Amino acid sequence: MDDTDFEGTLVLEQLAAIGKVEDFFDAIDSDDVQRATKLMKRAQVDASTIATVIRKMEEADGEH
Repeated sequence: MDDTDFEGTLVLEQLAAIGKVEDFFDAIDSDDVQRATKLMKRAQVDASTIATVIRKMEEADGEH
């Protein structure tokens, strides 16, 4: 997935469907890639989107 095609809203919608948006933001805020990945998988986010989110997390490491 190209970053220009990335739509974070889809991830949040899928996380909202399982009631895990707050948990996801907590994982992002604590740079917990493993936890964020587990939550996205549980929300049935596709693999390429998960990879994009992880890459963005790592690029922003410590910058939030």
